[in-house]
Amino acid sequence: MIEIATSATTTTLVIAGDLDLAERDQFPEIAARVVGLRRQLLVIDMCGVTFMDSTGAAFLISLADSSRKRGGATVLRGADPRDLFVLEVCGALDLFRLDSDHRCPEGQDEQSAASQAGSSV
Repeated sequence: MIEIATSATTTTLVIAGDLDLAERDQFPEIAARVVGLRRQLLVIDMCGVTFMDSTGAAFLISLADSSRKRGGATVLRGADPRDLFVLEVCGALDLFRLDSDHRCPEGQDEQSAASQAGSSV
């Protein structure tokens, strides 16, 4: 699930669940909406992401690249080290600013750990 929120200068994407091949059908519509909003700052909240593959990484990279081409910036908030690794392997980590001060809500970490272990909380 991907939710879009806006303010005068910022677009925030809140992503929950898997960001992968199975979700790719919604990526073009979301990308078009984000680009159409034309905000200077794009914040991608990944606290709720349970898994990201190269398809999800390509989606995030395309968003960051579009933002950069318009003179904007893209911030990753709550990204797990494994997600950052995927972006680094893709050679795209430098397209993003990392919000190292952000702390995901308490339940998010437990839900992520449980989904990785294959159980539910």
